[in-house]
Amino acid sequence: MKVVGFCGFSGSGKTTLVEQLISRLRLAGQRVSVIKHAHHDFDIDQPGKDSHRHREAGAFEVLIASDRRLARIREYERQADPTVHQLLAEIYEVDWVLVEGFKHADVPKLEVWRAATGKPALYPNDPFVVAVVTDHDDRLPHPTGLPLLDLNDPDAVAAFLLADPARYEYRFPFDGGFAASADADAGRGARPAAERDPAAG
Repeated sequence: MKVVGFCGFSGSGKTTLVEQLISRLRLAGQRVSVIKHAHHDFDIDQPGKDSHRHREAGAFEVLIASDRRLARIREYERQADPTVHQLLAEIYEVDWVLVEGFKHADVPKLEVWRAATGKPALYPNDPFVVAVVTDHDDRLPHPTGLPLLDLNDPDAVAAFLLADPARYEYRFPFDGGFAASADADAGRGARPAAERDPAAG
C-alpha cells in the first residue's frame, strides 16, 4: 500500500488536486482511498435516519452496510485526535491512500502552495515534503531543490507519483500490530492486533 500526504493551507487547492488524482490513478488501474482531516464538528449522518437515532441513543459505534457500501460512525466519549497511522490501520488494503490535511504527518507529502493565498510555505521546515505543487514556482517564498510540479497539470503530478511508487510504500510503525490509543483516549480499551502482517505493507 502506497501512502502520500497533501499538505498546505486552506485555499491552496488540496481538495481539487486530490479529486483530480483519484480519477487519474484509477485510470492507471490503481485502487485509491482517501483519509481527510475535518473540523471537529463535522457529520455525515442525517437527523431522523435510523443510524443517527442509534448514535443519539448513546451507541459508541454504528456500522451501516448494504450490498453497495459500508459506513462506520464512531463517537468518542472524550476528545481524541487519532494519528494518520491509526487511521491507516482502519483502511482496507488498496494500492494508494491519499492523505489530505494532516500537515504534520510523518508520511511522504506533496505540499500544495498557491501564491495568491499569501500563506507561508511548509517545505523549508518539514523533511517529509518530497515535492511542491504550485501555480507559481517563480514566487515560492524560499528557494528549494525539491521537485516543483504544476498545480494546473494533475497529469504530471500523477505521473510523478507513479514514476517512483516504492518511495511511498507504507510500513505500519508498530510491532506485532497496533493499539488504537484513540480508542483508549475515548474511554475504550485498545483494539485487537491488526489481522494483516505489519511487515507486508
